[in-house]
Amino acid sequence: MSKGLFARAFKSKAAAPDDLVGAVEAGLERRALDALGLARRTGDAALGFDMAKEALTKKRAGVLLTASDAAADGREKLSRLADGVFHHEGFTSAALSAAFGKDGVKHAALLKGAAATRFAREAARLDGFRRARS
Repeated sequence: MSKGLFARAFKSKAAAPDDLVGAVEAGLERRALDALGLARRTGDAALGFDMAKEALTKKRAGVLLTASDAAADGREKLSRLADGVFHHEGFTSAALSAAFGKDGVKHAALLKGAAATRFAREAARLDGFRRARS
């Protein structure tokens, strides 16, 4: 955009909105959170420390979610069990609670399957965007 190549190619003025980066990040975040809501509605979500721990120990979890504001000890205990499982810590407890429709969600696991695969794909996109931006 800085060299004006896009505008020259289309022979018209082109300008990106000032909040383009924020809008893209918000859209990617919404897609990931929507995937969590879908997992809950299909019964593929284990919410809470104990249920997430059970899913991990029985090797049924495809994704482990830990709130960014969760206590370090709980995060560490579940991380040790999550060998080979996609682990995401990019959302606050409030965001996870809103996505799952339940208050106080700090830990959750998505059971292996399509819902876990979809969330992992959307979360990887969001994480990649956030890394590239910083």
